[in-house]
Amino acid sequence: MTKPENKNVVEVHGCIVCAKTFNILAMYSLDGRLVDCSVTSAGGHIVKDEQQPLVACDTHTEEGITTAYIRWQSKHGKESGDEQEDE
Repeated sequence: MTKPENKNVVEVHGCIVCAKTFNILAMYSLDGRLVDCSVTSAGGHIVKDEQQPLVACDTHTEEGITTAYIRWQSKHGKESGDEQEDE
């Protein structure tokens, strides 16, 4: 019997600090959870988050990235119902 595999998806995400766009290769489990991801464009790196691929430019300071991540969490953290209303 063949074991089901994870789904690989190429996505475009903006830097959480300045919104510059990067290509990301994301791997999702069959139930839709993020397994792993990596930036495939030059000049960016992944910002660790368990639920969604996030990216930041290599040029931003760690403090700037942390501040942007906290701001991102406050807008997107546990408010999944708000995202559905926006669509």
